[in-house]
Amino acid sequence: MIEFFTAPAPNGWKVAIMLEECGLEYEPRWVNLGAGDQHTEEFLAINPNGRIPAITDHAPADGGGPLTIFESGAVLLYLAEKSGQFLPRDVRGISAVRQWLFWQVGHLGPTLGQHGHFHLYAQEKLPYAIDRFHREALRVYGVMDGQLSREEYIAGPEYTVADMACFPWVRTWKAQGIPLADFPHVKRWYDALKEREGLRRGVALGSELQRSGEMDPETRKNLFGGGGQAQ
Repeated sequence: MIEFFTAPAPNGWKVAIMLEECGLEYEPRWVNLGAGDQHTEEFLAINPNGRIPAITDHAPADGGGPLTIFESGAVLLYLAEKSGQFLPRDVRGISAVRQWLFWQVGHLGPTLGQHGHFHLYAQEKLPYAIDRFHREALRVYGVMDGQLSREEYIAGPEYTVADMACFPWVRTWKAQGIPLADFPHVKRWYDALKEREGLRRGVALGSELQRSGEMDPETRKNLFGGGGQAQ
């Protein structure tokens, strides 16, 4: 069994989608980010970076004791290797998936995370920051649109963990004010993936726990650090 430490947010949805798609047995362990669960000693022993998601595999392939893995990209690759699914076996296919997975964790996710923060959550609206990350968000959408004009999926002809990594962040397009219709190949890919039952179950996991309404000062501090800025 796999313990899945998560919260209803894009990086958690990545791994939730994979667990649902590949059919591995798991139990969610909810991390209340607004209450500061991610800063406790217990959670930092699981992920010293203090972020979700993370997993503990109680039946790793080497037959040893429980194995804990943090960082969403590393978790996706581990689950793909464990299940033998959603990762090509040939060297070129594996290379393509790794490149686009690393692109997501290095560019798409951080850019949209900062764009969303300054656009939606920052108490002080800073025009320079909002404009800077909006332009970069449009740039990374353009990169993805170009790739999807050549391939059916992010890393080639097959649906892989690279798609699972990108989808939850693209899912925020409306809240972030991204004109999805301006990126027709991304929209085609996004609309097709929305029909996958495993993906739908993954993004629905914990939906009843999502925050709504105004954040009090303590919640804001736990989410964004001192002063309400991104950590």
